[in-house]
Amino acid sequence: MGSVVILSGPVGAGKTTIARDLIASSPGAVAYIEGDVFWKFIARAPWEREGVVFENFKMIMRAMTASARHFERDGYEVILDFTIPPWYLDAIRALLVGKPFDYVVLRPSEAVCAARAAGRAEGSIADYGPYRDLYASFDGFERFTIADDAGEAPAVAARIRAGLATGTFRMT
Repeated sequence: MGSVVILSGPVGAGKTTIARDLIASSPGAVAYIEGDVFWKFIARAPWEREGVVFENFKMIMRAMTASARHFERDGYEVILDFTIPPWYLDAIRALLVGKPFDYVVLRPSEAVCAARAAGRAEGSIADYGPYRDLYASFDGFERFTIADDAGEAPAVAARIRAGLATGTFRMT
């Protein structure tokens, strides 16, 4: 059996950058699921209906987690890279059918996240205001959180690897 590592955090936390180093440091077979790609699967959606973006957000999280489960069952370490808020963890537990998983939250300061989001080459976010509540939704999960404004990606990935080895980020 493999494992599932959920690399989460607010928009602009550096998840995708850190994921590359986690993949490189994995001791075995790795499946990388970049959640933002799942938005592209929606060819047409009823965007005008109130709440549809939130419902699509939950649908994408379900689809990613279901995919992760299949890779994990075939022995892969799955690195799932997406903003998965703590309020969705019970659904993840149900989708993974009782299989433990690791939940790693990258959470630099809000100012750092906003600057990174604004500086993206693709999908730049000039106004971080709409994401402030999502940023705050990670409050209270310090055990699973790496809050580092200045750490280089390889060093942060090494901290995560060490935490994975000791069960620091394990959810049951």
